Amino acid sequence: MPLYAALIYAADVDWTRPEYAAEMKEYNEFGAAAAAVIRGGNALYPTATATTVRVSGGKGGEVLTTDGPYAETKEALTGFYLLECADLDEAVRVAATIPAAWAGAVEVRPVIQF
Repeated sequence: MPLYAALIYAADVDWTRPEYAAEMKEYNEFGAAAAAVIRGGNALYPTATATTVRVSGGKGGEVLTTDGPYAETKEALTGFYLLECADLDEAVRVAATIPAAWAGAVEVRPVIQF
């Protein structure tokens, strides 16, 4: 069956903090309910912990790093699930039950398997 990445865009917060315990409970409930199709996934630390990497001049060029995310946005990429579903319709149905879909967004993309 094909794999789909469900990319979670939500508030840029540290989900490990106690004040997000109620929302994390919802994610745990989603994980239990969708366990049959989840093949992986994790939450990400806030974008303030990101390092953006670019190579000036292409391959072999100077490596340039910038603290923080690539772009400033209201919602940030905060995590992902790897879903194994029969088709895009099933992946969308599953993604609609991810808590971020209720107040943020979940982007579903097919995965190229090499």
